[in-house]
Amino acid sequence: MSDWLGPAEWQALALSLRVAFVATLVSLPLGILVAFVLARRRFPGHGLLNGLVHLPLILPPVVTGYLLLITFGPQAPVGAMLEGLGLGVAFRWTGAALAAAIMAFPLMVRAIRLSIEAVDPKLEEAAATLGASRLRVFLTITLPLIAPGVLTGAILAFAKAMGEFGATITFVSNIPGETRTLPSAIYAFLQVPGGEASAWRLVIVSIVVAMGALLVSEGLARRVTDRVRGRDA
Repeated sequence: MSDWLGPAEWQALALSLRVAFVATLVSLPLGILVAFVLARRRFPGHGLLNGLVHLPLILPPVVTGYLLLITFGPQAPVGAMLEGLGLGVAFRWTGAALAAAIMAFPLMVRAIRLSIEAVDPKLEEAAATLGASRLRVFLTITLPLIAPGVLTGAILAFAKAMGEFGATITFVSNIPGETRTLPSAIYAFLQVPGGEASAWRLVIVSIVVAMGALLVSEGLARRVTDRVRGRDA
């Protein structure tokens, strides 16, 4: 494949993998927490939180990217503060990771939430009556049982982050070597004469990565589920 893809194509693929990995890794702890709160807690504003979590799925990605730009852009108060601390994200690969994480977050939360809702609360209550703290109940009872959902959510979020385009290009533009991910590279190649071949190669890579993520997600979830059931048997 090293001869099949050119340097610019390899650069876009490597950056996409980096962005997707960081986006997934950073958002996973928050995704588990939010999924648990939505599945196990009822409070004023529950519906609002659920709506905010899933809003990126409904909004046009360009809108999400624009909101990020006016929040974290160099001229925005938050963005200017981050720039002063050397932590600016606008027009950087870290901003692409942020945009990808936000767009992928709803898929991650939904998969994990469904797994938590499938766990019988009586198992957690029984552990609590034996004196286990809430954290210990979660780590020893809930988390092992929802592991398939966590894996599924993480891998789906990774695949979504790999394919994110609208929010990313609006927030961090399309800078070669810095923010040009696979979708941005495909778009760029289609804008220049003779770029169709490169675009097609990256389209094929995108399809392979997406299908691979789905197959790995299914396989890992099945393996973890079998292991959990075998331990409980």
